[in-house]
This record gives sequence, structure tokens and C-alpha cells, in this order.
Amino acid sequence: MKTIINIAAYKFVPLEDLRMQRTRLLALCKSWELKGTILLSAEGINLFIAGDEKSIDLLLSELRSWPGLEDLQVKKSVTDRQPFTRMLVRLKKEIIAFGVDGINPAQHTSPKLSPQTLKEWLDTGRPVTLLDTRNDYEVKLGTFKNALPIGIDHFREFPEAVSRLPESMKDQPIVMFCTGGIRCEKAGPFMEHRGFKHIFQLDGGILKYFEECGGTHYEGDCFVFDQRTGIDPSLNETGSTQCYGCQTPLTEQEQQDPRYVPGQTCPYCFKTPAEQTARNLALRHAAIEQAITPLPGSQPYDNFRPINVPNECDGKTLLEALCRVVVHIPAETWREECAKDLVLTSDYTPARADHTVRARERYLHKFPNVTEPAVNGRVQILHEDEALIVLNKPAPLPMHAGGRFNRNSLQFILNRAYHPHKPHPAHRLDANTTGLVLLTRTRHFAKRLQPQFAAGRVIKRYLALVPGVLHETEFHCNAPISTTAGRAGTRQVDFENGQEARTEFRVLARTAAGNTLLEARPLTGRTNQIRVHLWHRGCPIVGDPVYLPGDQLGDTQTLDITAPPLCLHAWKIVFDHPLSGLEMEFTAPPPEWVPEINSLS
Repeated sequence: MKTIINIAAYKFVPLEDLRMQRTRLLALCKSWELKGTILLSAEGINLFIAGDEKSIDLLLSELRSWPGLEDLQVKKSVTDRQPFTRMLVRLKKEIIAFGVDGINPAQHTSPKLSPQTLKEWLDTGRPVTLLDTRNDYEVKLGTFKNALPIGIDHFREFPEAVSRLPESMKDQPIVMFCTGGIRCEKAGPFMEHRGFKHIFQLDGGILKYFEECGGTHYEGDCFVFDQRTGIDPSLNETGSTQCYGCQTPLTEQEQQDPRYVPGQTCPYCFKTPAEQTARNLALRHAAIEQAITPLPGSQPYDNFRPINVPNECDGKTLLEALCRVVVHIPAETWREECAKDLVLTSDYTPARADHTVRARERYLHKFPNVTEPAVNGRVQILHEDEALIVLNKPAPLPMHAGGRFNRNSLQFILNRAYHPHKPHPAHRLDANTTGLVLLTRTRHFAKRLQPQFAAGRVIKRYLALVPGVLHETEFHCNAPISTTAGRAGTRQVDFENGQEARTEFRVLARTAAGNTLLEARPLTGRTNQIRVHLWHRGCPIVGDPVYLPGDQLGDTQTLDITAPPLCLHAWKIVFDHPLSGLEMEFTAPPPEWVPEINSLS
């Protein structure tokens, strides 16, 4: 079996021509079939390399020919396999990341204590504080008996950790140690600058102590940064490993835990299905909070709305096409927009009003320096899996771009929170309606869920608050609803040309304030169906800005964020899961305007 020599070495010494040296050194190491990492910096060199003995000797001869590295000392160990997967030579600002200016180990380090001297001190019980400067996950695998861990996850946290040490330690003798000694080269001088008077560093670190003193006064293994994970005081690889999921070092005993699944989880990161779901939802809500802080439409930006040329406008002027596509804007306004360079081609070049257009060309209407009205963007995710997202939509919040809203929309917020994926809504709620929305993760699942809506197989139940006390217990409305939008996008009952529509209603409560809480179940899916049917019956929903009492119509669909809410809530939904086919039911928590009813179900 082939013997692999592992070496670790560092030295703080000024180095020059680093880019040239990096290129040359990488080529040499690859030619010698060495693997590992070499860090080069203006402050020195740090390396962990493995290969056969001849190749290691060639590397050391090369490095010791560099000015300042003539006496480069290395720590060696032997394995029967290559612990590294590739060869890297990297240029770094520091060979051990610390981030504190003014610490220069090439000029000054704390006094070094030999492993034999430390052993003698510990043998005789000499009063001394052993300070472990390594990361917590390294300490977990093993450390000196009674050593004080500094309590960090990365060496850059060391300065802050020192500030938490008690003042009394500044007068005590402290022996600090790490794996090979390099971290102590910076940690020691830093602590001296912070007023610690008796600092020593273990020369060569734990590895040299193992080499000279074995495992006396040490408990466990020593963590190493390669595929071996841990080595014992004889410098032999142990059965320790690292969790693939959280990178926590694991002893052989911990690997017997049923929660340890190689390549997946360990006792420290294992989550029950409920815990994993809660964690995933917490992460998703954090992403949503980041997406809406600040609201994406609150920062001024240039908005470009696409205008597609229909077939019947082929060969006509741009002005004629614009008037044909966007009928509510007069020709003179379009002429002015073109003159201001606010109508552009698809490559953002200004287009003239008399320009000849072709069918299916796309033009852009520019709205400069847009700021959108505020919305409630705090979307609550109720369920996620590989196929489906179920959420509780707040209000006011438009689902898609349109009118005054583009970025301040549910779709834009979700695209940010789920980037690079774009969830696909399976149905729609009005901007002012709160409650359940189903979305699919891919178009494939959308095609499997959407037919359920088209066929009326999805059961939807809403909560609606209407003024007055309704004496009926149950009722329905079959009034057909118009297919074309009126003022502010409204629909109305149209007995001649409207589409068939049916909504069933059930009284849930009659409130002391003189209102009636209804459960509404739409059996068809027409635009504004519940709102139109209740308006048609003379009891428009409380807070509706469009369908007003006395058969009146308002002017805006989306409420101001400070206005009283539209009291309509998508409460429950039942459908077949697009992947498993199992029946699923979800309930969105009732909003504040819903009165407390013990039997609400």
C-alpha cells in the first residue's frame, strides 16, 4: 500500500513576486502529483500538502530556496491514502485571516513554550490557564484537560471574544494553543496589546505536542482540515468524520446515533419533519421580509410597459397602432409621448409617431422615475413542498403588475424571495381580498393543478362581512356576470350577455354592530363574483371601494394601505395535490374584522 506523507508548515516572512511564484509553484506541485493547499501572502506562507516522500522533498527543497524560507520547519504525518482532492495555490491578504491591522508576527510574537515545558507545567500542577484559540467545532473533537475555549466559529471573531474575557485573566499566566501554532502567532500579540501580561504560545501547536509528548493531558482527537477530520496523539487518522450537512465533527460513538445519515444529517442538524418544515418556513419568511424592506416599488425607477403590435396594424404608423392597442389614451397624448422619447423600440431606441410598424413587434412605453403606492407585503407562507406553495395573502396587495402597481405586487415579491425560481399562481384574488392563494413551483405542476380550477373541482370558501342583519340562514345567487370590464375594472350583472355564475351563502353570525358574517362558496370563477353577487342583492361587502351601496360604483380597485379593509377573506380551500393526487385542505387564519365565534369551522 502506497504511503502518503502529509506536511503542514507556515512562516511569517516578507514575500515578493507572489503572482509569478504562484504560477510557478502550482505547475511544479501538479507535476509532482502533490495535492493540498498553499497560501501565499506578503506576510508569509501557510501550507497543507500531501504526496509521496520524493515529491514532498522536492517541494521543500524548492520552498527552502526562497529568501527567508531557508529554515522552514514542517510537521509530518503518514496516511495510506491521499487526504486532499486537488492542488491549490492561492494569493491571500493574510495567510491566516484575522482582520486586525498592526499585528505583524514577522516582527513580534509572544514567547513560545515548548511542548516538553508545557507537559512539565501540567505534570507539576503549575497554575496556568490553557486557552484554546480554535473554533468551537474543532474544540468539540478534543482539547487539553481543563482548557478554556475562546468560543468562536471563525478566527476573525477572536478579537471580540477576547473582550469578553474577565479582567482578572490579564494578570494570570496564559498558554494559548491551536492546531499547528499559526493562529497563536497573531492571537498572542493581540492579547498583549489588550493588556494581558503573561502570554505564552505552545510552540508548534497540538500537532507538535502530540509528536513530542503523546496524549498526556489531552482528551480526544485533534481536528485537521482535510479528509482525515481527526488524528490521535500518535498522529494516526481516527474514525472521526464530518457531517455532510452541517460540517460538525463526529466521533465514532456519535456516528452510531440513528440520526446520523452519511451524506445527509447528524445528531446536531437532524430535524423532524415538523421541525424541518418550521425551519424552511422561517427561512422563507426571512427572504420575504428582505424582499419588502424597503418595498420594491417605493424606490424611484423607470418602468417600461410593453405594447405588442396586433396583426391588423401591420404596415400602419406607430401612432395608429398605439391608439388601437391602448384605446383610453388619446392620439395627441401619444404624439407627445413619442416627442418626449417615451415610446421606445424593443432595444430601447426612441420611436417616432410616424414610424411604420409590423405585426407582432414589441414597443415599450416608458414611465420615468416611478414611485408606487404602498402595499402590505407581509405574505405568510402556510405550506411548501416540491410542487406546491400555499400562502395567506395580505391586503392591499395586487397579485400581478397592472395600473399603478408593478413591483409592489405579490408576483414581484415572490420572484425575489424564491429567486431564481418564479412561482406560478393557480388562481387570483383581488388586491383588497386577503386569504389563501395556491401557487405551483413549476409549469409542469401548474398544468396538473390548473384543470381542477377549470373543472370546478376546487372547493373554495370565503368569509364576507355585509352590513345589516340578514334573516335568511342560507341563500344563493345565480345572476350572470358581464365578461367585459367597466369603470375601474368592474363587472356587473348582465342577464343578456353575461357568463353563468353561482355563489352559495350561509350565515355564520349576526354581530352586535349590526353586520352579518357570511360564508361564501363560489361554484364558478368569475371576476369579482362574490362582490358582484352580494352587491346585486343589495348588501355590498363592508369596506368595498368599488361596489357601493345604492347600486353605486367607486373609482378605484386597490385601497390605500391606511384605509379600512375590504371584509372579504379566502378562508378555506380543498383540492387534489398536483403530485401525489391526495386531497388537501388548508385554512387561512381569519383576519381581525372577523368576529370571534366558537363554532367557526
